[in-house]
Amino acid sequence: MDKDLDQFEAETGWKLRVLTQFDRTPGRAVKDFWNLDDRSVLLVADPRGGNLLGFSVGDALYDLLPRTFWIELQTRYGNQFYVRENGEDASIIDALDSLKLCLRQGGCQVVPGLPREQWILTLITSTIGGLVFGFAAQPRQGTGFSWQWALIFSPLWGILFIAFGIGPVVTRTAEWLPLVRNFAGFALGALVAYLSPMLNSSSTSET
Repeated sequence: MDKDLDQFEAETGWKLRVLTQFDRTPGRAVKDFWNLDDRSVLLVADPRGGNLLGFSVGDALYDLLPRTFWIELQTRYGNQFYVRENGEDASIIDALDSLKLCLRQGGCQVVPGLPREQWILTLITSTIGGLVFGFAAQPRQGTGFSWQWALIFSPLWGILFIAFGIGPVVTRTAEWLPLVRNFAGFALGALVAYLSPMLNSSSTSET
């Protein structure tokens, strides 16, 4: 890791350092020892807290990586579930790899990659958005498709589907499969909600 970080610094000019924190380590006082400046990042790995990872970030990095990026980076790779499944070493290395990738490409607004748990959440919100769209578009007063009501409710299903269902996917990965599944979830939810009155009326008539 030392050789890799030195090579990265020589290549890009960004200084990355890792401190494994225990009871008798110097803490963030190593910033002076390592001559960390505005173009430096100190990753502190301390297993005693609820989150393994902590970051001390130079001011120059906030132009490329906003504060929300660091919060997401910490919560994605430093949470107890990730550390338990992958180990402390993998947590540190994966966080550094994401950080180096973003610095090499000139910055990121979000952490690259789409974890399965986050994708499932986007699928759920896409499906709920489809349900809202389908309920709003149900036939009313003899109309086959209530586009006016669908338009009225567009802020709600649009936020659920576009902002929370599609946005997190396209900003974190170039893979098309999660996107297709979210569109399918939206379409399925809309179809079920739109056809539910017809299904209920047919079952009532049979009874």
